[in-house]
Amino acid sequence: MTIEFNCPNCGALIAFDSQHAGRTARCLTCQQKFIIPAESFQKPEKIAPPAEPRGEPTPGFYRALFVETSRSFLHPQNVTTQAFIVAIVCFRFFLAKAVCCMDVISMVVVWGWLFGFYLNIIAETTYDEDLLPKIYLGTSITFLWYILQPFLVFFFTLFLVQAPFVIAMSLTEDSGITWTNFFSTISPAHFLLQFLFFLGLFLFPAAVLAIAVGKDIMMLRPDRLFAPIARAFGPYVTAILLLAAMYFLLTQTHQYEYAGPWTTAWHLALNLLVQVVAIYAMRAIGLFYRHYACYFAW
Repeated sequence: MTIEFNCPNCGALIAFDSQHAGRTARCLTCQQKFIIPAESFQKPEKIAPPAEPRGEPTPGFYRALFVETSRSFLHPQNVTTQAFIVAIVCFRFFLAKAVCCMDVISMVVVWGWLFGFYLNIIAETTYDEDLLPKIYLGTSITFLWYILQPFLVFFFTLFLVQAPFVIAMSLTEDSGITWTNFFSTISPAHFLLQFLFFLGLFLFPAAVLAIAVGKDIMMLRPDRLFAPIARAFGPYVTAILLLAAMYFLLTQTHQYEYAGPWTTAWHLALNLLVQVVAIYAMRAIGLFYRHYACYFAW
């Protein structure tokens, strides 16, 4: 008697004589191994492949981050990308307050594109690409998607890592703790909220890496985030410090308000410096995976 069933991986139709029931076999279409079922169209049990040796970390994280990234700014193939970054920063700087509502529009357009650019830096860096990503603008609907999708990715990821903090805040609202005063008082409840808040920020780079590379929300399991961080703590903290430096510089920036040529030039230079530090920070996140991939479950 013949037993017919579908491959548990690709769905291809497979047939075996009933005398082979219970034995191990392999799908000729996708190479998935399974146990032949006893009855027709019974779902066969998958056999996981043997775990491959993880290997060792790749040395040279700090050299790749600070030396190779610095050199990449001088690479001829990066000129177009760098010119475009300068152009959109200037667009926001000079037009943000020139026309009514232009501040909000320019912020959404510029930062939406920049967030997408940052995700591309992380993803391409993990795959041994040391050049800056090429410019992708799209047309009409795709242009809007290139702007909105990165916003959704960044803010959804931030929401997920801050979910414990948000839940804890909602549970403590009756005790007088609010979103504006949870830093102002010392108490066990305040300390717990502060810890959860900073823990979420601490996990944010690893979460962004998981989304940018793994493209799967299941990659955000705590065990998959903490394991590589614990084993390569120094490089991970380096990425966090660069992100903190980027945020600090961003808080010091101003858009165009003429206050003399030197002050205006300084404000514009500070806006451009934010993007330089951001490139180092995103490269650090991508290099963290490239050099310590052996510590990642995925």
